[in-house]
Amino acid sequence: MARILIVEDERRIASFVAKGLEAEGHRTTAVADGRDGLDHALSGDYDLVVLDIGLPTMDGFAVLEQLRAQGSTVPVIVLTARDSVGDTVSALEGGADDYMPKPFRFAELMARVRLRLRHAQDATARPQESLDRGGVRLDVRTRRADVGNRAVDLSAREFALAEMFMRNAGQVLSREQLLDHVWGLDFDPGSNVVDVYVGYLRRKLGAESIETVRGMGYRFAR
Repeated sequence: MARILIVEDERRIASFVAKGLEAEGHRTTAVADGRDGLDHALSGDYDLVVLDIGLPTMDGFAVLEQLRAQGSTVPVIVLTARDSVGDTVSALEGGADDYMPKPFRFAELMARVRLRLRHAQDATARPQESLDRGGVRLDVRTRRADVGNRAVDLSAREFALAEMFMRNAGQVLSREQLLDHVWGLDFDPGSNVVDVYVGYLRRKLGAESIETVRGMGYRFAR
């Protein structure tokens, strides 16, 4: 049983999600205001947050930004009527763990809730550690990244991608593997989100850090 916060100003949707989650054995709290949602999310009382974007007083993007800026790692599933690529990228770049456009099927939302809760449990069980490869160092506990003696600012998604590469250094990882393990989303196979984020990492970790293996994927090469 997990404690799940629903930040949604449409009462019908909030009630629908809450009833479905409670039927699965979870405890829920629903709030309809962005600032109130942020306060609840920062309390540390919840295992997962379902967050709408179009909220009064503070929109979901701002809630997410403040949540991550204050060090919260609670999993967040963004649930919104906005479904443009730009909004999707903004939510993920801002630290969302998953993204679902409205209208949605509850069964799909439930599958994503289970996936995020499982990933969070795995992360909690993981011992404190650091990864050090070719001058790139990631502190998994503090989410700090360094290249040589220089600290590098990585977004939540960039850090997760760098961690995936470094845990599998020397192995070729396909785009599908990276999407599944880092994004956990059913992206269109033609999506270039992996290529975009590899480009971000190359600029921050060094152009030589990630090799393209034509027709197969990418490999951390340091």
